[in-house]
Amino acid sequence: MSQRDAIVHPTRHALYDLHGYSPAVRSGDLLFVSGQVGSRDDGSPEPVFADQVRRAFANLKSVLHAAGCTFDDIIDVTTFHTDPEAQLSTIMEVKAEAFPGRPYPTWTAVGVTWLAGFDLEIKVIARIPG
Repeated sequence: MSQRDAIVHPTRHALYDLHGYSPAVRSGDLLFVSGQVGSRDDGSPEPVFADQVRRAFANLKSVLHAAGCTFDDIIDVTTFHTDPEAQLSTIMEVKAEAFPGRPYPTWTAVGVTWLAGFDLEIKVIARIPG
């Protein structure tokens, strides 16, 4: 059995220590990234939804980078939304910037009622290059 190899996020590790989980775990050539939200460095949510979405993608990019990955390495995306119908157009705009062309990763969007003060969470699986 493979041992979990936690990826340490360069600036936000206190958040993960507080809640007892890793930002990402490497297993073989796969990277499993915990749900990323649109939190500022102090852990508070961006108040404007569009900014929160952009920050969530930026936080995801930072965790991927710590593991030597980019958005091009993402295989599977799961997003969680507190109001999917109202939020989808904003999310799609930012998602199109992260994934501008084919082949796209798989994507599952899930409506939820609570995300600890956030309105979007992004969880991914990526293949680690090389």
